[in-house]
Amino acid sequence: MPATPAWPPQSAPRLYVDAPLAEGAVVPIDGNPAHYLISVMRVKDGDIVLLFDNRTGEWAAQARDIRKRDLSLHIVRQTKPLESVPDFWLCVAPIKKGRIDLVAEKACELGVAKLQPVLTRRAVVDKLNLSRLHAHLVEAAEQCGRTALPDLADMVKLPDLLKNWPAGRHLFFADEQGGTPMTDALVTHKGPAAFLIGPEGGFDEDERAAIRAHPSAISISLGPRILRAETAAISATAIWMAQCGDWG
Repeated sequence: MPATPAWPPQSAPRLYVDAPLAEGAVVPIDGNPAHYLISVMRVKDGDIVLLFDNRTGEWAAQARDIRKRDLSLHIVRQTKPLESVPDFWLCVAPIKKGRIDLVAEKACELGVAKLQPVLTRRAVVDKLNLSRLHAHLVEAAEQCGRTALPDLADMVKLPDLLKNWPAGRHLFFADEQGGTPMTDALVTHKGPAAFLIGPEGGFDEDERAAIRAHPSAISISLGPRILRAETAAISATAIWMAQCGDWG
């Protein structure tokens, strides 16, 4: 007997929809998402499209009423519940556009729960386009199978971040002057955590002193080589996920 085809099809496109989804609902699609489904993915009447809403999980829907610029998606059933990710935040100083976009993309793929931009004195960028970063998070989630987006917070100044830091959450920070090897630090500091990554020029002396003085802060080393800010953010996240997250 021939094998039963997988359902939903593994080749089905995935799309983020900013509206609550439920079995039997009909979701109208137009604009860029419609162009992607109709012109890029060549979706035909009856084809399956996977939807997720950052609220209720992932749903399989059938494409109907396909026209040149719009279509409707009729939800058939739920395929995945809303995911639960490890309680890990990534706090990053703003860096150049292409590089901060990469950090957002990889943070989503790696399973970060919250992305927190932090303004520091040596940051070469003092503003961020949060709408663009959100779009990168959405695209990454569509590609990697996430059913929930990382929380993207407004940028805060470093002193405010430290002042309002929640009790019970470890604040690991990549200290250019050295610290405990990261894998060693994670053995003794379990539980909710965050990593703080500085800008291209690093933290200045006053910032480093303020971070070190914070009761939740743990200075760590990411090895013997100097890393770009985006490399440090991605590496630190991957190590935490492998040792304390959901990769095991």
